[in-house]
Amino acid sequence: MTNPLLNTDGLMAYDAIRPEHVAPAVEALLAQSASALEQVVSDEVPAEFDAMARVLSVATERLGRAWGAVGHLHRVANTPELREAYGAALPRVTEFFTQLGSDERLYAKYQALAASPAGQGLTPARQHALGQWLRDFKLGGADLRGDAKARYEQIQDRSAELEQNFSNHVLDATDAFAYYASAEEMAGVPADVLQAARDAAAAEGKDGHKITLHFPSYFPVLQYATNRPLREKLYRAYITRASELDAPERDNSALMTELLQLRQEEAQLLGYANYAEVSLATKMARSPTEVMQFLRDLSSKARPAAERDWAELKDFAHAALGLTDLQSWDVPFASEKLKEARYAFSEQEVKAYFPLPTVLKGLFGIIERLFDVAISPASAPVWHEAVQFFRIERAGQLVGEFYLDPYARPGKSPGAWMDDVRSRWVRADVGRLQTPVANLICNFAAPVGEKPSLLTHDDVITLFHEFGHGLHHLLTQVDDLGISGISGVEWDAVELPSQFMENFCWEWEVLNTLTAHVDSGEPMPRALFDKMLAAKNFQSGLQTLRQVEYALFDMRLHTEPEAATRVLAVAEEVRQEVAVIFPPAFARGAHTFSHIFAGGYSAGYYSYKWAEVLSADAWSAFEEAGVLDARTGERYRREILEAGGSRPALESFKAFRGREPQIDALLRHQGIAA
Repeated sequence: MTNPLLNTDGLMAYDAIRPEHVAPAVEALLAQSASALEQVVSDEVPAEFDAMARVLSVATERLGRAWGAVGHLHRVANTPELREAYGAALPRVTEFFTQLGSDERLYAKYQALAASPAGQGLTPARQHALGQWLRDFKLGGADLRGDAKARYEQIQDRSAELEQNFSNHVLDATDAFAYYASAEEMAGVPADVLQAARDAAAAEGKDGHKITLHFPSYFPVLQYATNRPLREKLYRAYITRASELDAPERDNSALMTELLQLRQEEAQLLGYANYAEVSLATKMARSPTEVMQFLRDLSSKARPAAERDWAELKDFAHAALGLTDLQSWDVPFASEKLKEARYAFSEQEVKAYFPLPTVLKGLFGIIERLFDVAISPASAPVWHEAVQFFRIERAGQLVGEFYLDPYARPGKSPGAWMDDVRSRWVRADVGRLQTPVANLICNFAAPVGEKPSLLTHDDVITLFHEFGHGLHHLLTQVDDLGISGISGVEWDAVELPSQFMENFCWEWEVLNTLTAHVDSGEPMPRALFDKMLAAKNFQSGLQTLRQVEYALFDMRLHTEPEAATRVLAVAEEVRQEVAVIFPPAFARGAHTFSHIFAGGYSAGYYSYKWAEVLSADAWSAFEEAGVLDARTGERYRREILEAGGSRPALESFKAFRGREPQIDALLRHQGIAA
């Protein structure tokens, strides 16, 4: 059997990967990596940066790339067979990387390198990488011995299993629900959403309109349907997914408790008071106290605006819509109606101007102009017919490549994200440059009939956000693994380039290059844009408090040891402290909070708001020079994007901005007075 997972010389043959390839590939690559580990810790390999990379990095990078492809397909093309193969291999892969990160012999070798003249003579970037690796060895349990080390490894294996199960339950719960609504029930819903729902029902030989809990199907109904019982039905199904109010086999309650208990135990094994301290050891923020103070300060600044937002919405819902008891399933509907009344436009009107091909062309034009690159379509094996593939070049030389998977579908996890397929690296084995490759994943509504996919303005912002992550990974000029691209960047700074890109979506000079009406081809009128701009900070106080609520909930869960057994109580306490909108008692948002339970953001969700301070301040430089100023773009590319993780994020920020970050720009951008 030719196994595509074992061929990592070129682009991954995604279309050829089958579930039966997983086990033999993992077996072979784990054996190679284990052999490389034994070789690198022997006297045969000197304690030198390149010598160690030639042996160990080559083997583990190959394993990581193949396993990354399996994990990627598990998220975007999930089948029962692939899930079983992935689940069977996951414990072995987790165990290897856990043992690698805590191997006393390897740790000693890196310590010897750091203490040697050769180590002292490393470039600043390599010294930074070496410092991070030594820190990560400590966090990986390298200082533990005996029973403590064995228990640490057990915790990693079990945590990986629980996180996988959590994610599976969310996906299964999202896929399991379908409601077939009548035409009467769908009153008020936009025509393109109606058509997509009719087509989905007809494809199954059923009457009516199929509504699922995938966001492009679910949310427009909540936003536009005048039928209140339908909105309540969908909201209840959505907010109770993967909880004790859902099917028992999908309940994440016990998983959350066990995960939090394991994280607390891990922290204590490593000598920390709680898991939040472990998490922050690799971030810009210095302590949980600092993070919570930051969040509470932001909350206090946003609260007056949020209270005004909520009072205005309740008054409008009562007076204009006859809703005297505004409920959570009414909020998107009432908010959309208020926005239409106040600013005289609707999201549906805006969406007609954002066909995906037009938006992509405009986005690529901005990237090409600011960062001196050329983006062109190319061909590569893909996992679904909707996936597109592109090359990025500068002066005719390949810089990087990326896949774009834009549409929601069954078997694909909800949300949007960027994954690295492979990193930029001057390969230690052959000495030639390996260019980076990225996956950019969104969940937009698919095309309906002959018309292209139409994006909401929020969708456009999401696309720019993920491209910001992609540019950080793809435009790096760092040649060493572990610090090229987004690797090695502090987690609370990694959102800087993504949130930075969002700002372009609010500039007329940019926006008129992204729009062409789906029927007429006409660009968006300036008058409509001005209405959108006036509405930019619509409910920004409420939105800020919601993000603070999520972040404070996450930080408390990972700071307070007893929180593991009172997840819903902590959620309610945070809500009472921060929120102005209170969901019904049956709401179980925590049960699908994949960011912190299965997505790497545990004790790190605050990073979004923290990095927003950085990104808003960085954007101010473009406001001062001109939003498409090439010289500012070149400086941003050099100091932020190209530098990657080769130095502390604060150094990169100061190199670009000339000073430390300030919160003023964020408050100004969001219309919140300091």
